[in-house]
Amino acid sequence: MNVLDHLRQEEIYPLKIGGLDLNITNGVITLWLAAILVFVIFFYLSRRLKLIPGRGQNIIEIIILFLRDEVASQLRHGRETWLPFIIAIFFFILINNLLGLIPGMSSSTSNINVTAALALIVFAIVQIAGVVKHGLLGYLKALVPSGLPLPIAIFMFPIELVSQLAKPFSLAVRLFANMFAGHAVMLMLLSLIFLFRNYFILPLPVLGNTVVLAFEIFVCFIQAFIFTYLTTLYIATAIEGH
Repeated sequence: MNVLDHLRQEEIYPLKIGGLDLNITNGVITLWLAAILVFVIFFYLSRRLKLIPGRGQNIIEIIILFLRDEVASQLRHGRETWLPFIIAIFFFILINNLLGLIPGMSSSTSNINVTAALALIVFAIVQIAGVVKHGLLGYLKALVPSGLPLPIAIFMFPIELVSQLAKPFSLAVRLFANMFAGHAVMLMLLSLIFLFRNYFILPLPVLGNTVVLAFEIFVCFIQAFIFTYLTTLYIATAIEGH
């Protein structure tokens, strides 16, 4: 038995529309559940705001203030406009990461298709933000530093285009690789129990898995932060032009 089979997406309900594969998998269920949880958490807390916050409101406020001061601060203009998007993408990725640690739940962010879709959405938003701010021609001009001789500018333009395409690729691969690697290590440690079939070896994989699980919770937060931070950086670069 291949222990990594547990990371594969299992089809729950087959669905094809016009030849397009829209099958409902356990990973899709995790995505839906994460979206619902993000909505419920903020809807519930926004209806029960208190001057002296409780534990839940206090934790959420600390995270939001951190995102506003440390992440959204990269935006010199329109910070308050982009802050809801920044908060939403951070919590959506974080909850998806944490749900993948629950036994029996599928880890959607350890699937390259999910992280690639998130990265493509960010890529589209960045390009639209740049075009809206500077206009199509102005945005294309901003890809190459001003004042360069024409031959160098012609040479630099395709390089800048490639760098623009590399940004969503790096976002997708970074999140996928970190989450997949963590889950794979945990499964490998647990597989030692079945491999050796010895009671004396049992405490070692369990202890190792506990340590890795604690580290994975930390990684869940870090990867959500990195994805959000880089997304904000790309938006700021597109809007500010530098």
